[in-house]
Amino acid sequence: MPASPFDSAHLSKLFDTGEAARLFSDSAEIRAMLLVEGALAKVQGAAGLIPELSAKAIHRATLEIQLDPSGLAQATGQNGVSVPALVAAFRGLMQAPEHAQYLHWGATSQDILDTGLMLRLRQVLALYDSGLEATLKCLATLAQGHAATPMAARTYGQHATPTSFGATVAAWGWPLLTLRQELRQIRADGLPVSLSGASGTASELGPDVPALRAALAQALGLSDPGRSWHSDRSVILRLAAWITRTTTALGKMGEDLLLLTQSGLGEVRLGGVGGSSTMPQKQNPVAPSVLVALSHHAIGLNATLQGAGLHRQQRDGAAWFTEWLTLPSLCLCLASALTHTQRLSKTVTPDAGAMRATLDNAQGLLAAEALSFALTARMSRPEAQAAVKQLCEEVIANRTHLRDAAEARWPDLPVSVFEYATQMGQAPQEARDFATAVHAL
Repeated sequence: MPASPFDSAHLSKLFDTGEAARLFSDSAEIRAMLLVEGALAKVQGAAGLIPELSAKAIHRATLEIQLDPSGLAQATGQNGVSVPALVAAFRGLMQAPEHAQYLHWGATSQDILDTGLMLRLRQVLALYDSGLEATLKCLATLAQGHAATPMAARTYGQHATPTSFGATVAAWGWPLLTLRQELRQIRADGLPVSLSGASGTASELGPDVPALRAALAQALGLSDPGRSWHSDRSVILRLAAWITRTTTALGKMGEDLLLLTQSGLGEVRLGGVGGSSTMPQKQNPVAPSVLVALSHHAIGLNATLQGAGLHRQQRDGAAWFTEWLTLPSLCLCLASALTHTQRLSKTVTPDAGAMRATLDNAQGLLAAEALSFALTARMSRPEAQAAVKQLCEEVIANRTHLRDAAEARWPDLPVSVFEYATQMGQAPQEARDFATAVHAL
């Protein structure tokens, strides 16, 4: 298998990341770093820290010069970071040493790399937002349309009480609604520039570093952190945790769909199922399986990344390198999960007949709780529970129906005790409330 399925020639469509993949390519990283270097030169020229003519020449060159990523490999392997090689290569290609000498003036490699990362993450977050919006709209339509479609709820994998398919869909969607609101807050808070110099002291960045940093933030459309954050990885850790929670929420949908589509149950049908190499009858739930696998992978990556948040002293190469090994894959996990979920949410179809058959074949046992509460009109709650439990054991042993056994013992029971429509409680309203909340965005 390849090192990463996300950029594999034959696995990439299984773990399709859509537009996000291009944001984690070598060319995207280099382009982002050049944008930072160009903007830095521009604001330094305006502040009189470097000659304005040189600043304009550098800024223009960063938009025009193309760097070959492979040409940076040898020096990066030695230096542990690509910025020194990038600066050297750029100065050579610029062919204007009188101007190029002012490139990267007073900055450090981490300033350029971290700020470039923020530029790319800004685009990633926009893709997440649109993906969540599309998914939520489809789920809202599905929940609204099947708010009152009865099905068996299951706890510990066992039949519990009746619920509705719409409420099941809403249970997939509510966490996504909350997570999208959190994403909006993350985007509103902004992704910060980094401009702190070699040791975080900004000692060679001029007399008014706060003003320079603010100007750079404005030029790049990022936020001004108001301080150095070289060793404070809170922004990245917060985002990584959010990505993991979102991927896990999508994985929950995948887990449920795996169970609801299994042979012998078949309460849900999927569009675009997969086939077997040897069994013609198979219709494999590929997309739900991918969602579950991605959630497991994201959880593992996040654990490693959170542990790397412990940076030593002013800069920690090992912790920083660990971010490079984990954050891109973590971001692509969610991108792929959203791609699959958008497709699934458009094609998932409940089989109401199969759901009804499950309820009908359950010997009326899903009404046991309702029956025990109905009996409290004539006996205490503990007595009612004990009576119903004994009756359930008899029904299971004799393979009869709880309704028949209950009516034989208590002929005047309300008919509604065994009607699915009255046993779903708030499930239909939960589904409708979810749809309303999505449409209110």
